Parts: sequence; structure tokens; C-alpha cells
Amino acid sequence: MPEAPNSFVGRQREVADLLRLLSQARALTLCGPGGIGKTRLALRVLAVAADGFPDGAWVVDLSDLRQPELVVPRMASVLGITEEPARPLLDTLADALRPRTLLVVLDNCEHLIEVCAQVSQRLLASAPGLRLLVTSREPLRVAAEHVWQVPPLSQLPEGGGDGVPYRSEAIHLFADRAAASLPGFVVGPANAEAVATLCRVLEGMPLAIELAAARVRALSVEQIGARLADRFRLLTTGDRAAPARHRTLRATIDWSHDLLTDAERTLLRRLSVFAGWSLEMAEQVCSDEDLPAVDVLDAMAGLVDKSLVAREPEVLGQARYRLLDTIREYAAAHLDAAGESTIFRARLRDLVVAVAEQNLATGMAQVAAPWSARVNVFRQYDAELGNVWQALTQALAAGDAQAGLRVCTAVSPCWIARGTFTEGAEWLGSFLALETSGVPAWVRGAALVARAQLLLSSDPAEAEASAREGLALCRTAAHDYWTAAALNLLAESALHTGRVEDAADRAAEALAVARPAGDVWHEGYAFGTLAAIAAARGLLAEAGRLAQDSITAMRSIDQRWGVARALMGLGDLARLRQDPHDAHLRYREALPILREIDSRPEIARCLAGLGRVAIDRDDFAEARQYLADSLQLSHTTGSHIGMTRALEAFAALAVRENQLERAVQLNAAASALREAAGLPPWPGARRERLLEAARGHLASPVIERLWLRGTGLDTETAVALAQQDPSGPADQVCADQVCADQVPADQVPADPASGSVTPAGPPAGAAGPAGASPGSLTRREREVVGLIARGCSNKAIAAELVISPATAARHVANILAKLGFASRTQVAWWAADQPSPRSAGTAAESTSAGRARSRQ
Repeated sequence: MPEAPNSFVGRQREVADLLRLLSQARALTLCGPGGIGKTRLALRVLAVAADGFPDGAWVVDLSDLRQPELVVPRMASVLGITEEPARPLLDTLADALRPRTLLVVLDNCEHLIEVCAQVSQRLLASAPGLRLLVTSREPLRVAAEHVWQVPPLSQLPEGGGDGVPYRSEAIHLFADRAAASLPGFVVGPANAEAVATLCRVLEGMPLAIELAAARVRALSVEQIGARLADRFRLLTTGDRAAPARHRTLRATIDWSHDLLTDAERTLLRRLSVFAGWSLEMAEQVCSDEDLPAVDVLDAMAGLVDKSLVAREPEVLGQARYRLLDTIREYAAAHLDAAGESTIFRARLRDLVVAVAEQNLATGMAQVAAPWSARVNVFRQYDAELGNVWQALTQALAAGDAQAGLRVCTAVSPCWIARGTFTEGAEWLGSFLALETSGVPAWVRGAALVARAQLLLSSDPAEAEASAREGLALCRTAAHDYWTAAALNLLAESALHTGRVEDAADRAAEALAVARPAGDVWHEGYAFGTLAAIAAARGLLAEAGRLAQDSITAMRSIDQRWGVARALMGLGDLARLRQDPHDAHLRYREALPILREIDSRPEIARCLAGLGRVAIDRDDFAEARQYLADSLQLSHTTGSHIGMTRALEAFAALAVRENQLERAVQLNAAASALREAAGLPPWPGARRERLLEAARGHLASPVIERLWLRGTGLDTETAVALAQQDPSGPADQVCADQVCADQVPADQVPADPASGSVTPAGPPAGAAGPAGASPGSLTRREREVVGLIARGCSNKAIAAELVISPATAARHVANILAKLGFASRTQVAWWAADQPSPRSAGTAAESTSAGRARSRQ
């Protein structure tokens, strides 16, 4: 929750009423005009109520958003929910919140009222433990909403009441803020009536009172009151249909504005272009001949002193500032009236472009910089996100494709690190759809490559098409950095789809472009891809050497993010070599680097790797801790692939701990989650090994019932089952009693992998997609499997086995049919799990290592 800038005055009865209503209403909306104190009151209620919500209290500020489609990404960002490829972010958000008991404030919703209502309705329907506290100038009008009108602060009646001025909340607030502005100021017999009159004229509006109190340094209370009276008379010639409180607030702001110096007035209107800023940013954007840069500091200090500019927490050692929403709208109107809107919005756009491109150069090691500077790139992006969105929104509205594409391309590494793939791809798609004939080839080419990077995990075909188009433009423009980026991406895409030779050609070409250009980032990237290719070919020693070359390159430029990703690849290789000690060291070295940049999906993956290593080392307590942390992180961010992998690892742990009932159910739950999320199926041999272990102790009908029961678990129940304390006795063959009531005895799945319900019969021979086992393949087919695992094409298989390509194709088709797979990649994954013979195992292990690296 944000820190309160000063003391909270009054509102005790309102807070008590709202706490009572919050215990009854799913959604509670605080309504009222700007300046009435909706946000401050909501934050006070949040602070008091927070302890009653075990999963936290959160503030989602929407004041700087203008595009409805950004509401869900903002909520997900605040709540730490990471986007999933090819899945609506709202679905991920709803699933992630379902098991939680939490309180969320949606602040400043009035300009996004329709989408806020729709999102609120969806989240309330899916998350029974969610409570929403909304601030808005109008109700959401959703079914669960209770609307509460925020009243003005209490005041003394004319005549002074009982003579105790501090019983008036308005007077108390004025006295508190005036004392902060002018130390020693007190409300006493000499000025109490004047203060009470002033607060009545201001109708108890907190913002108006605070602005008035800031003036006691220059004026007496009587002088302040007199000027307010003059302003109110002038305002009666304006919009008579506006609510009285709006007219009063406008008068207060007009009056406060008129008391500013010329420099302060100029700076205030120009600051309205920012969502938030530092002093240095204000000096760059807002200065000109009328307001020299050297005068910005004094003008800014004056605006802060007069409560027109709010001081925010520091970011990277720099004080941050923002305008309250009401003040920002007021200042923007003055900017329009002065004819300066176009000029200073363009200046903000140019600043965003320059900062983003400088950060790209720093973060991706195009310039020399220490690792700390590269980490700060991601932290600065988080701080400037509001300005980035504002610049992109204005560029899109103006049809400024070049500026929009440059910003999107420059911040794309941050989108990748934060997992906001769809959002970034949509921004790039919107700008690429504009008229771009006047956009330089390198700008369009780089944008197409950046879009391909964002699409790779969700739409490889579209990603490859975008990368190829971008590559052609970047080559035409002789832009080596983005040419190498395109080649590296095409190599990774080819590896994803089993085209090992094509991947090798592209990676070698990327290396040839990057090295002469001094582009060590893409040189190290290419080495990493070549390591994965070597692993896919069964050349584990070469794969290890190339991975070390990648690490050496990344360390030479102090780009530790690249180092961490290569270290995880080496950890995967070490596990395949059955060297848990080395694997542990690699993962442990990568983890703190990933935590520095808060790459949560990669942190979860690294923790899962450590958990699997701990299983290999028979340290089950350590394994449980690592896997629990990984699962929890994936669960809180809504990452289905992370949860699936963690559940599968927990199933393996359960087998080792002789918790066989739980192992079967976790396997089934993971398989169901994979299918629901559209992920590739789990290799059948892994599942078969688990079921073979279960068959040694559990009857086949019991296993089948447990499997069906596991496939029916929701995510929260599966997570709870995985984290269950295993300290009790080992599972016994009593599962009939445990789950007999869950599935009718005459209806069990014929194949645990299928989940289909059929009359009971003999148990399936295997748990693969088609129930195939290694023994169902002929010797020749097993040889072909080994060659597929090495990435060989049909032509290469024919040459190796001295058969015709047509015969090789028939063997491949037979293997796919027997194993029930749809692709050669699935065959390679299946082969990775076969324990013998050694030659096939080596090739299969290589493929797993390559696959693991390619998914980084």
C-alpha cells in the first residue's frame, strides 16, 4: 500500500461504517466529486482492514490510463500475475485470484467505467474471497456493488456551535495542514471564526481546504477568505448545471493558480503531460526561453510547497513527483488554452523514445556498462510505464508509426522479462498496421523482429514469418544488431520445430554477423543456441563447451541475465549426465541473478530445477521446499506451465517418498492441466514409469480411480495436495476405501492418460497417448527413434540406415501411430525417457537438453 503523505484527519465514523459494509458487500464503491477525498478515505479503510485479508491488500491506480484494454494488464501487474501465451490475461487473472482472500482498491475508475464494471463482475464471480473497494465519480452498477457517497468533512454551524472548533473535521484538517505549512500556526479565539467561515465556504472539501491551508505562509486567514469570496462570485457566470461542489473546487484551484508565480504557472501546465516525473525529466521537457532549465527546480519546489505537486517515493535515487488527477486535468486545460499541448506532448514522446533506446543499448550491452546499470533498466521501465503508455497512446492516435515502433522495439526486452508478451505484440501490431511508407527500413525491420520475439512462445509460425520479413529489411538497411537478432530467433524457431540443420545454419550465420560488429550479446546468444543444437545431435561434450562459450561471452560484457539462462541450460545438461552436484551449482548460481531483475517465470523454473536435483540427491526435505516455492510462485502469477512442471516434479517426489496414491493423482492433475492450457503432452514413458511403481503396490482399478480423481481436481486442490505434509505413514493398498465413493465401480478409465470413462476391464499396458511401450517397437523402429532424437530428417535417416527415404518415412509413420504421437518432437521427448540402451539414451538426453535450452 502507498505511504500516506501526511496525517489522516477525521472520518472516524465513515471509516467505521465502511468497515462494517466491507464485511457484507463484495464490492463497495466510494462515489463523489473530485477532491472530496475518495482515494484517501479508501486507503485509510484499506490500512485498517488489511490484517483481515490473509492474501493481502492491494491498490490499483487507474488515474493515468486512457485505454480500456490496459485495465487488466495494470491489475495483473500490481497483483504480480504474469501473462500466459495464447490465453486471455483476464482468464489468467481470474484463475489466479480464485483461491485468495484479498482486498483490492480500484482507484479512479470514472473514465474507464465500462471496462472496470466488466472486469469487476468477472473477478467477483470467479473469486469468492475477493473484496473490491472502488473509487469513482459514478457507480460501476454491477450486481454485487454497494454504493457509498463520500460526504464532505463535518463543519461547525454558523455561530461557532459549542465553542470547540476542533470538533469540526474541516477545521481540524485546515489547522493540521496550515501548521505543516507555517510552523506555529494554531486555531484559537483570534481566528477560529474566520477558519470556520472559510471551511464552510469551501463546503468541507478536503482538497480545497488543503490548498487554502498552504497559503497561510503568505496570507492571513481573513485574506484567504476574502479572495475565495471574490472567486466564487466570478464562477457564477460559468456552467450553472455543474454541481456546487465542482464549482467550489474549481474556484479554489483557480484561486490557488492565480497566486502562483509566472514560472510556477508555466511549469504546472506543462507538467500535465507526465504520468509521473523526476526533476531531471521536468527540466528536459518543460523548459524553454520562458522557463529556463535553471529555474525549474525553484518552480517545482514552490508547487510542492503549495500542495499542487505530490512528492512520491524515490526511484533509483531520484525523487519522483505526480499531479493529483483533478489538478492534472485543470493544468491540461491551461496547456491547451496556451496553445502548448502539441509542443510539450511531442517533447514527452521524444524523451520516452530517447530514454527507451538508451536503456535498450544499456540493457542489451550495446554500450559498456556494469551489471547494476543493466538491472536499473528494468527498474526504470517499471517507474516510467505510465509515461510509456501515454506516449504510445498519443502516437497511435496521431498516426505516428515511427515513434510508436521505436518505443515498442526499445522496451521489448522489458516486456519479455515481465512476461507481457501479448500486450507488447498488440502494440507493435497496431503501429505496423499504420501507414509506414515513410518509416526507415531499420525501424520497421527491428519492430518486426521484436514482434517475432514476443510471439515465439504462442505463435511460432507467425513469429517466423515476422522475423523473416524483419530480417530482409534489416539486411537492406545494414543494421547488424537486429539482423543478428532475427537470425538468432529464426534459429531458435527452427529448433523448436525439429529443423535442427536449419537451426544450425541460422545460428552460425548469426554468429558470423555478430562477431565482426562487436555485438557480444548476440554472439553469446548464438553460442547458446548452438549448444542446444549440439545437444539435440547427441554431442553432449560439445554442447557443454558451447554453453561455456556463451557464458564467457555474456560475462565479458557483464550481462548476467544471459549468463543465468545459459547456467540453467548447463544445469539441465548436468542432470541428464546424472551429475546432481554440478546441476545444483549451476541452478544456484543462476537464481540470484534472476531475482535481481525479478524474472518470476524463470525464477520458478530455476527453483523447480533445484527441486529435481534435490530429488536426485535423495534430499527430499530440500526438494519439497524448492518445489513448494516454485509451485507457489507459478500459482500466484497464474503460470499454468510453471504449475504443471511443479506438479509433475511433486509427483516424482511422491513416488520416492512412497506416497503412491498422491503421486498418481498429481500426475493426473498435471496431465489435465497441460491439456487445459494447450501445452504439449507429457512424455508417455515418464507417466508409465510412475504407474509401474504404483502397480507394484496398488490394484489396477484403484490406480484407475485415482487417475480419474486427479484429472477432476481443480488447480487449487491440486496445489494443496502437492504441498501436503508427507510425514504420515506411507500409502497402503486402501485406496479402494479412499476413493471408491468418487467413481462408480463399473466406470473407470480404460487408460489413465485418456480420462475417458468406460466399463471396467484389464488395465492398459501403458500410460502413453496410445498405450504403447518401448517393447511395441521393432528393432529397426527403435533405431529410427534414436535418429529422430538426434534431429535427423527422413533423408538423413535413410542415409544412416542405408534404406530409401520412402522406407524411412514409413518407419516414422509407424512409430507415430504406435506411440500415438502427432509430431517427431513428441517422439524425441518420449525417447528421452527410455532408460536403455545407452546409445538411444544419449541421443534422447541430447534432445531433452536441446529442448530445454530452446524453451529459454
